[in-house]
Amino acid sequence: MIYSLSLLITSCCMLYMPADSKRYEPTWESLDTHPLPAWYDDVKFGIFIVWGVYAVPSYGNEWFWANWAWGDKAIVDFMKKNYPPGFTYQDFAAQFDAQLFNPNQWADILEASGAKYYVMTAKHHDGYGLWPSKHSFNWNSMEVGPKRDLIGEVANAVRKRTPDIHVGIYHSRFEWFNPLFNADKATGFKTKTFVENKAIPELYDLVNAYKPDIIWSDGDEYAPYTYWNSTEFIAWLYNDSPVKDTIVTNDRWGNGISCKHGDFYTCSDRFNPGVLMKHKWENCMTIDGASWGFRRNAAYYDYLSIESLIETLASTVSCGGNLLMDVGPTHDGRIVPILEERLRQMGQWLKINGQAIYSTKPWTHQNDTVTKNVWYTSKKTDDGEVDATVAYAIVLKWPKNDALFLGAPVTTSSTKVSMLGYHGSGVFQWTSGAGGKGININFPPISFPDLPSTWAWVLKLENLG
Repeated sequence: MIYSLSLLITSCCMLYMPADSKRYEPTWESLDTHPLPAWYDDVKFGIFIVWGVYAVPSYGNEWFWANWAWGDKAIVDFMKKNYPPGFTYQDFAAQFDAQLFNPNQWADILEASGAKYYVMTAKHHDGYGLWPSKHSFNWNSMEVGPKRDLIGEVANAVRKRTPDIHVGIYHSRFEWFNPLFNADKATGFKTKTFVENKAIPELYDLVNAYKPDIIWSDGDEYAPYTYWNSTEFIAWLYNDSPVKDTIVTNDRWGNGISCKHGDFYTCSDRFNPGVLMKHKWENCMTIDGASWGFRRNAAYYDYLSIESLIETLASTVSCGGNLLMDVGPTHDGRIVPILEERLRQMGQWLKINGQAIYSTKPWTHQNDTVTKNVWYTSKKTDDGEVDATVAYAIVLKWPKNDALFLGAPVTTSSTKVSMLGYHGSGVFQWTSGAGGKGININFPPISFPDLPSTWAWVLKLENLG
C-alpha cells in the first residue's frame, strides 16, 4: 500500500519523541501525550510466553477451561473420560511441577531467536500467579505446584545472559473463578472489591519486584476502565514507578479502550492490518495457529512454517508494527523442539537480515505496487526520521529466471543494489522500468552454498530518488 512520506514523517515525529520529565494526570487526554520510548520502536521482535496451570491438561487452548466451568461439552467430555469425578481445575495446579524448567536454557533460546524483548504471563485468566503473589494465597507458583518464582527466575536469567533483551510482564485483569470478581460483576461493577484488593495491588507488586519495561494488560473487556482504576495506575507508571523512563503499556485497560489509548495498540489478537498505521502497534500472534498455551493434541500442520513467520514479521515491521510471537511451554517447563526450532530459525534469518528489521522505519511504500510478495523497510536518518533514499526490499519468493521487477522504487544514476549477507563476486545489475518507473533487477548466478538465507532474501537499494 502507498502512503505519503509527509504523513509518515508527521506520525513518526508525534510518536517517537524522547522521554521527558512532565507529570501525567490520570486521564486519557494526559496519558496519550506520553512519548513512546525509542527502545520499543527499535526492537521490532519479541517472544510471548504463555504458561500456566492450563499446560497440565494441555487440551485445547486456555480459554477452553473457562468454557469447562461454563459447561462446554467438549471439555466436560474430556474431563469425564480422563479424570475422576469431582476433579476440578484447581486440582491441576499440583501437577504444574516445572520439574524440567531451566531458565538459563530459556534465556539461550530467547537470545538465539533474535528477539529483543519478551512478555511472560505473570497471571492469566485462571488467576494463578507465576510469582509469590501476596494477594493470591495458595494459588501461585511458590505455594502450589513448582514452589518457585518463575517470573523472577526467567527475568534474572535473561538479564544476566543478554542484558539488551527487555523484560515484559503480562497480567490478566479479571479471573474466571475469583468470587470477588464475580461479586463485583453481579453489581454491574458498581463495587470494586476485586480491583482494590487483588488486581491493582498485584500490578504494583509486579512492577516494584521485577521492574519490567512492558506491562501487557489483558482481560479488560468485561468492565470500563474506571472500574479497573486503569488511568490512576498508568499515571503512577509514567510518573513515579521505578521504570518510569523505560516503561511501555498496551491498550487493553477497559472495555472500549483497545485500539484507542496506550503506548502501543494491539487492537485484537493476531492484529496485522497490512497498511501503515499512524500509531505504534503490535501484532501478537501464535506459532501454533490454534492456541496460545501448549497443546498435546496439536498436529504438525497446526504450526506455522518459518516462511510464514518471516512473512508475518516482514509485513508487520513494514507497516510500523512490532511482532510478538507466542510459544506455550509444557507443564514441566519445556519449550518443545518444534517451537524451539522456529525460534532458532527466526534468529538465523535475523542474524543475516536484521539490518532490514531492527531500528528501521516504514518506507514510502509498504508492499510493492507490482510484485506483491515484497515488503519494504527503510533506514533511519541521524535524527530518527526516514531516509527515503535507502530501502530494504524483503523478497519472500525467489524470482523466476532470476529476474525481479519492483514497481515502487525510483532510481537515480547512482542507485546500487545488493543482497544482505551475500559476499559472492556477482553484481546485481539493474535497469529502470518503462517510463522511468520501477526497477528491473537481475540476480547473478548464486550457488546454493553461497545463498545467505534459505527462506527469504533482502535487497538493499541505495541512492534512490
